[in-house]
Amino acid sequence: MKNFSDIGVHLIAISSDSEERVKKAGKEWNIPELPVGYNLPIETAREWGLYVSKKTSDKEPDEFSEPGLFLIRPDNTLYASAIQTMPFARPHWDDILNAIDYVNKNNYPARGGEYNTLHK
Repeated sequence: MKNFSDIGVHLIAISSDSEERVKKAGKEWNIPELPVGYNLPIETAREWGLYVSKKTSDKEPDEFSEPGLFLIRPDNTLYASAIQTMPFARPHWDDILNAIDYVNKNNYPARGGEYNTLHK
């Protein structure tokens, strides 16, 4: 089975959570190879189109962004995105790997017209 680095994909994660929460999650999820940024400002999360939620329990921060996945090409254009309103039903990594493999083999174009370029 291929992995992301085998196909030239560099993964990073960015969270609106604090450094402490991010490091704790990284240890619990056993993802030492994944670089994770933290303290993403809520306004920046909104600029990326992420949904923002208020806490529903004392285990959560007062306000935080829900998950989003973005495939960014080397030229900084957005190829694809999946934005969640909840912390579950996320895309599976194997599905993403297979999709990227298909895209690369078939030179499949980005969709979405004018919305596929990120603002710098």
